[in-house]
Amino acid sequence: MTIERFESRPRMSQAVVHNGIVHLAGQVGNDKTASVGDQTRQILADIDRLLALTGSDKTQLISALVWLADMRDYDAMNEVWDAWTEEGCAPARACTEAKLAPGWIAEIMVTAAVK
Repeated sequence: MTIERFESRPRMSQAVVHNGIVHLAGQVGNDKTASVGDQTRQILADIDRLLALTGSDKTQLISALVWLADMRDYDAMNEVWDAWTEEGCAPARACTEAKLAPGWIAEIMVTAAVK
């Protein structure tokens, strides 16, 4: 079995494909001053980009892990998530509160099947 790594750096790769499964690193927004809704939109855009790079897309999602710095942002994050997720293609998902790096209020990591 081959392992393909995408956007690799010394510490991590943004995506790894093995055995037909895409594993993305946790994605965070690019604007630390943005609201949770805007950070979530930025994150999901990066997820779309990385999935396309690896031969997949959001209809192939298997699982998602969502971390929020404050669970009071749960509804605002879900509003963006629900608009992004394709009907009938929602992954298994967990969401929890976590202390994130300064400035980030949301982080999302997904796995998906290669198309």
